[in-house]
Amino acid sequence: MWEKFQAFLLKKDIVFSMRRYGVDALGAMAQGLFCSLLIGTILKTLGQQLNLLALVTIGDYAAAMAGPAMALAIGYALKTPPLVLFSLAAVGYGANQAGGAGGPLAVFIVAIFAAELGKLVSKETKVDILVTPAVTILVGGFLSAWWAPGIGAAASSVGAIIKWATVQQPFIMGVIVSVVVGICLTLPISSAAICAALSLTGLAGGAAVAGCCAQMVGFAVMSFKENSWGGLVAQGLGTSMLQMGNIVKNPKIWIPAILTSAITGPIATCVFQLEMNGAAVNSGMGTCGLCGQIGIWTGWMADIEAGTKTAVTGMDWLGMILICFILPGALCWIFGKFCRALGWIQENDLKLE
Repeated sequence: MWEKFQAFLLKKDIVFSMRRYGVDALGAMAQGLFCSLLIGTILKTLGQQLNLLALVTIGDYAAAMAGPAMALAIGYALKTPPLVLFSLAAVGYGANQAGGAGGPLAVFIVAIFAAELGKLVSKETKVDILVTPAVTILVGGFLSAWWAPGIGAAASSVGAIIKWATVQQPFIMGVIVSVVVGICLTLPISSAAICAALSLTGLAGGAAVAGCCAQMVGFAVMSFKENSWGGLVAQGLGTSMLQMGNIVKNPKIWIPAILTSAITGPIATCVFQLEMNGAAVNSGMGTCGLCGQIGIWTGWMADIEAGTKTAVTGMDWLGMILICFILPGALCWIFGKFCRALGWIQENDLKLE
């Protein structure tokens, strides 16, 4: 009986694994969030600054589709059939709405259940055009009403605790948030999705940006000898995840970037009070497409519009440039030289294939 069920799951391409859900689905969700809320926020901010009402409207349209975009991305990563995939748009909208500030986490969990159950019934009846969408949407809608509010509240509470703790203990939490989020960015999971799910903004968001930049810019500069300009751009504006294969071979190459994040995090929180008040997803983006820096800037604009900030100061710009670019490159290069001198990092250990 169990063997038949396993064979049925295999036929439906339902794989219960950390990679399928914790890497593929989570990473895809972050892309869906990027293609809706994040790009929408950027367009809206540009429209406001350039006094282009049409751009503001388009940005609002894009941001409003965050829930459906995340759910569709998750369904795509889970390799759902078309009818399941298209039905997930309604599921994502419902879960995101019901989840409130913790909507992204609610969408992530609810969409996975709806997608996998939709795959179970897909093409199993002669009225597939009715059954598959109905099952997917009913399951997703029911779970959105039942689970999403609690999931959203829990995610918001965790995020609120992290943000509160960072304000109370900016040095300690600056180190912890920067190191942990930076590590998540380099691991094959989505730091952006994690930050979005926890609504990680404010001072904690600034520490998260610092940690991500330490990894991306740090690895880019430290490995310039091996990877030249191509590697600098690929890692500095792309992702430090490219080094994951090398880290598995020699975990010591990670030491310089982690030490750098442990330093830049508290500098961001204690010295410059660097805050991320743009979309929370930006907190986990680092220098990827300069999204972290665009998020900081959109946050400044939002604060000015709200009246909580009078103007963008030279100290603001100095803090962002130092934390996001100069210190990560300089510190990681220095720590890298030290590790090379100790023999912890050998020639070509940082070489990208």
